[in-house]
Formats: sequence, structure tokens, C-alpha cells
Amino acid sequence: MSQNDTKGIWKVISASSMGTMIEWYDFYIFGSLAVVISTKFFPSDNPTAAFLSTLATFAAGFVVRPFGALFFGRLGDLIGRKYTFMATLLLMGCSTFLIGCIPSYETIGFFAPLLVLILRLLQGLALGGEYGGAATYVAEHAPVGQRGYWTSWIQTTATVGLLISLIVILVTKSLLSDEAFDVWGWRVPFWVSIVMVGVSYIIRKNMHESPVFSKAKKEGTISTNPLKESFGNRYNLKFVLLALFGATMGQGVVWYTGQFYAMSFMKTVMNVNSSQVDELLGIALLLGTPFFVVFGWLSDKIGRKYIMMGGMLLAILLYRPIYQKMYETVNLEQKNIVSVGRSTEINEAKKELHTITKNIYEDGTIVTKKTAASINDKTLKANMSSEITVNSSDKWLLVFLVFVQVLFVTMVYGPIAAFLVEMFPVQIRYTSMSLPYHVGNGIFGGLLPAIATYLVSNSKAKGQADFYLDGLWYPIIIAGICFVIGMIYIDNTKKSMD
Repeated sequence: MSQNDTKGIWKVISASSMGTMIEWYDFYIFGSLAVVISTKFFPSDNPTAAFLSTLATFAAGFVVRPFGALFFGRLGDLIGRKYTFMATLLLMGCSTFLIGCIPSYETIGFFAPLLVLILRLLQGLALGGEYGGAATYVAEHAPVGQRGYWTSWIQTTATVGLLISLIVILVTKSLLSDEAFDVWGWRVPFWVSIVMVGVSYIIRKNMHESPVFSKAKKEGTISTNPLKESFGNRYNLKFVLLALFGATMGQGVVWYTGQFYAMSFMKTVMNVNSSQVDELLGIALLLGTPFFVVFGWLSDKIGRKYIMMGGMLLAILLYRPIYQKMYETVNLEQKNIVSVGRSTEINEAKKELHTITKNIYEDGTIVTKKTAASINDKTLKANMSSEITVNSSDKWLLVFLVFVQVLFVTMVYGPIAAFLVEMFPVQIRYTSMSLPYHVGNGIFGGLLPAIATYLVSNSKAKGQADFYLDGLWYPIIIAGICFVIGMIYIDNTKKSMD
């Protein structure tokens, strides 16, 4: 590969990755702020129901991703990769910005969650068309024998988008008071996206069409009916189903367990301080992200299959021990209190008097409990919250445990773009690869936070001692089925994309 070729492929990677990263940022900012959003767009009289409703709305964006894959995948195979994922970028950016503009439930009532749901669905449609276009575009520029390496850079964008969403939230929180962030500051990360989208649009506008697609178009060999040729052809449909049930289904649940469920678990089950969770998750993501490229590169050398299957197997075997260890770090029954403090503050925005009790434990763990009373009628315990700030050593233990889960993610996700684009011919590649990817990630993966949280809540209500582990049965079973199918039917040999 010459220096000019390398420079050219880096331009392709940079332009594609920046846009895709911004779309992931837009998509995941909702999940990163799920705890806050549940108090803004849903009734506040039942916090658990409000949070589950928020997760359900979050999941709705995943459910429609396959429809976006079909719609935009078809366009990508008909008119080209470039213009299709420029359209998805604009749709995603505008939807995200508008979520940050919706008035709260207290202001417009039922219309608040309805508008959020509509915009969330538009986000899902946009992302359904984005990933397949970006992965196909990069793969069709990459040299033979190096597709795993070059497409793995696109694979980093989902995690980088999540990481940037956490950074933007942390910076916004640091610049504002807790009260200001609660009232309006949470909207800032949504508003910021419109600026990033504008910059990315300008960059993408100057990109050239994929050389492989341009050649096919010039020769008159592009598909006239991508949907029919992708799913109406029994031979091609067989590979679509294998891609779904032998790879992307398991990859989807591993991805969302290792990043989103880990975050949700620490915030809602372990009750760890939200900002501290964002910080330690951000560190783990930063440490783990380079391994997407490592495993993408390695898949060029030894094949895609065993790396992806290995990541699934490790996740299946180690999830329960990992989450048990995570939960034990905040087990207060094994810790001794050394001091107790109490203070009060007034929240003018909510007209509440907050009584704050702070328990400091021998190992440095801090538990902060907040009881709210109405200023107007002196109602006691209108609501109560409790959060844990873990000590330094436990914090780094949690960073390590999340980092291990991110490694599983990089193993299953790093090689998968190259794996998918190599399965299908150029004429129907965008359509054929997009659907199994977004069903695997959007349906099986996207529903994971809501399903796992429900399983944990249900087990806790029944009084089970290890209730906090029951949410893991969903990813373990799905990944287990995918592992068996993938090991039996996936071919480990690298394929031509001609």
C-alpha cells in the first residue's frame, strides 16, 4: 500500500468515522441521561415506572432500526453510499436537537413523552441507515487483506460516541450547579449535537462515491430491486439469517451488556453516584477502545470467526462472576460507619426542603441519603434518594471490571463490519448487511437494558438474595444460542468482495 493510498484511505476513514461517531453520540446521549430524562418527560409519582418507561422509549429507537436499514439500505444500493448517509446524518442531528427542546411533562403533560417517542423513532430510522453505509463505504475503499483493520476504525465510533456523550455530560455538570443542571442543563448535550452535525455534513459533502459502487454503476450492474434480491433470493437469504443468528445477535447483547447495562446497573441497582459512574465508565471505554483496532487487525491474520466467538464465550462464562464482584463492592453490610453528618438545603425550583444525611465508612465509602419535604404543606418524605460514592480502590476495581467487559465487546465488534460486508455482493451489500446488523443490535441488543432491568426489579420484589444477577440471563442465553450457531455454520475463511 503506497503512501498516497494510505493518505487516501485515512481521509475516507476520518470523514466516515466522524459522521458515524456523531450519530452514535446523538443516539446514546438519551441513554446516558436516562436517569435524568425519566424525571422530565414522565410522571414523577412512580420513579421506577418512569425509569422503565424511559428505557422502553430508549429501546424504541432500536426496534425501528431494522426499518431504517431496509429503507436507507435500499437507497444506498440504488443511488449510492455517499448521499444516503448524508441524509441519515441530518435526520439524526435534527431529531436529537429537538429532543433537547421539548418542554417537560409538568408543562405539556402527555405530549412530552409522545414527542420524545416520535423523535426517538426518527433517531432509530437514521441510525438504521448510517452504519451499513459507513461500513460498506470504508470496506469498499480498503485494500484486500486489510479490511478487518480499516473497518475496525468505524467500529470504534459507537464506543467513542458514547464516551464523548459522557464527557459532554460531565463537563456540563462541572460548569453548572446541581440545581441548574436538573432544571435546564441536561438539555445542553442535546443542543451541542447540532453544531457537530453541521461540521460533519460539510466534511461528508466533499467525499467521493465508493469506487466499487461507481464501477458497478458505470457497468450497469447495480441492483434494480435490492430488497427482492437480498431477501427474496433463497441463497442470499441464507447468509442474511446466518449473519443474524450466528453473529450479530450475540454481538448485540455483548455490546449493550458491557457498556449500557454496566452503566445502568451501577446507577440503579448499585446506587453509585451518577457522575462517578460516568467517570469510571469513561476511563474503561478509553482504555478499551484501541482493542477494536487490535482485534480488527488480528481478524485479517487468523479470520473473523474465532475472535467473535471467543468474545461471546468469555462473556457467557464470566458475566455472573463479574457482576457479583461489582455488586459486592458496595455491600454496606461488610463496612463500618465512622461518622454521620446531616444538613438541609432548599430547592427553590421544586419548592422543597431537602434533608441530607451523609454516612462515611471506614474504607472511605460515602452514602448520601436525601429526604424531600414540601415547603408549602411540610409533607415529610415526599421522596427519598440514596447514592453511594465508592472509595478510590473500589473505583479502580470497578473500572477494571467494566474494562474486561469492554474487551469482550471489542472481540465481537471489532471484526464484524469486515465479516458482514464480505458476505454479500456489491449490488445488494448495503441492504443485505444492514438488516441483520440492526436486527441483532437494535432488537436483541437494544431491548437488553429494559429487559434486564425488569428481570432485576421482578426478582428483587420476590425477595431473591441474588436478584441483581437475574438480568444477565438474557444476554447469556442469547449469546449462547448465537455461539452454537456461529461455531457450527460460519466459515472462517476470508472472502473476496468482488
